[in-house]
Amino acid sequence: MTIQPIAPQPVTATGTTPQAAAVRAPVQTIDANVFMSLLVAQLKNQNPSAPMDTNQMMAQTIQLSMMEKMTELTSNSKEGFSLQMRSAASQLIGHSVGYTLADGTTGTGIASSVSFAGAVPTVRVGDLSVPLDSITGLTAPAAS
Repeated sequence: MTIQPIAPQPVTATGTTPQAAAVRAPVQTIDANVFMSLLVAQLKNQNPSAPMDTNQMMAQTIQLSMMEKMTELTSNSKEGFSLQMRSAASQLIGHSVGYTLADGTTGTGIASSVSFAGAVPTVRVGDLSVPLDSITGLTAPAAS
């Protein structure tokens, strides 16, 4: 049997051990603030006898600009897709739709209303709220 040593814990003036400090979750993405702080740190700590090449600095500035535009483009694309889903869900009202739910339940019915409360619009079919991405078919209403 191996005996593992126990690391000593500091004791405060009250005789209790302090609570462990909260662990900060690492940032998984680089945004403009992180990029700028890295660039400023690089400029502060550069060797005065061999300063940063201006071409490198321009390239990094261009990369920052491109990153900001890509982030803006991503945001705009998400907003556009959300608007398209809402429009598509609204156009289902009054039509006969077929659906397959996540549990495998299938069915058909007339879409009577739409809710935009969640990330994915839900279509009211009878007594069920069916997510738009579960709609599998559409039949136009009969002409009166």
